[in-house]
Amino acid sequence: MKIGCPKEVKPQEFRVGLTPAAAAEAVGRGHAVIVQTGAGEGAGFEDADYQAAGATIAADAAAVFDAAELIIKVKEPQPAERKMLRKGQILFTYLHLAPDPVQTRDLLDSGVTAIAYETVTDARGGLPLLAPMSEVAGRLAPQVGSWALQKANGGRGVLMGGVPGVRPANVVVIGGGVVGTAAARVAVGMGANVTVMDRSVPRLSYLDDVFMGRLTTQFASAAATAEIIQTADMVIGAVLIPGAAAPKLITRDQLSSMRPGAVLVDVAIDQGGCFETSRATTHHDPIYEVDGIVHYCVANMPGAVARTSTQALGNVTMPHLLALADKGWRRALSDDAHLRAGLSTHEGQLTSPPVGEALGLDAVTPEAVLGL
Repeated sequence: MKIGCPKEVKPQEFRVGLTPAAAAEAVGRGHAVIVQTGAGEGAGFEDADYQAAGATIAADAAAVFDAAELIIKVKEPQPAERKMLRKGQILFTYLHLAPDPVQTRDLLDSGVTAIAYETVTDARGGLPLLAPMSEVAGRLAPQVGSWALQKANGGRGVLMGGVPGVRPANVVVIGGGVVGTAAARVAVGMGANVTVMDRSVPRLSYLDDVFMGRLTTQFASAAATAEIIQTADMVIGAVLIPGAAAPKLITRDQLSSMRPGAVLVDVAIDQGGCFETSRATTHHDPIYEVDGIVHYCVANMPGAVARTSTQALGNVTMPHLLALADKGWRRALSDDAHLRAGLSTHEGQLTSPPVGEALGLDAVTPEAVLGL
């Protein structure tokens, strides 16, 4: 199979969908790999690294899309890229379709078979292709939040760990999954006073055991959330409903109850954001203010640490990439129910019911498409 990896074009996206190591694995199995020149530079990989792995270097994205049967990326295809997709081609990348009707329609119109990293599952009920980026984003969240808290950036001017005689920052993490746990770990390490909120009591019990009293856990009722944000210096939104739009946990009206200069870090922005006032930002212009509250809503947070993120993502995508290339998408998805869960569109059909529910579109199951 011909595997193509274009250079990412989303603003300040420095990751790359294919590492030289993955390219070498694919070439070793008899597949052809085409990589756009400069695609890996942001993550520290040169064209020569891909050539040494047996890949061919293409001059531009058009050459990659034209030649490849399987396109592997990091972020959702941008409008110019979507125009190059075609029926019979496989797209393997993050999609986040639920809050993005325009992208969804373009993918359906193209006829491409699109498989979303973020809805591929595993035997433990996890999301293995989302998990490493969730780890990265979670660990980054307190760091970027502490920067936003600085007075020069519009924040309250509160130091995360405080100093002797001055209390540390109050950090509230909403969501105790992969993102929330990673965020809590770093925030605790920075010396903040941390509360993690979740609707799963078993998960809260787990976090209480793991952190051994170094943080507080709180059941995430609407009333409890409304109360705790009033004294928060930073709130990290870390909720996820696989494939669906993120729920809105803090309304605009509630911002007036928060301390002026408090910071909201919305890690769920790829799925539409979990705060009513969230809108996607970039690394170049990451923050904005609404009613005196600073919002950090960068839609590709892991891109800030592109080398680490690319290597972590490559580790988990490579087995699935090789399965798709070795078997073709139909057999690979028939053989693997977890990979099958990632199927989002095929030849004009929406194959993700949660996306259909979010966007008000008709959807069929992947099993229906495969005749299983």
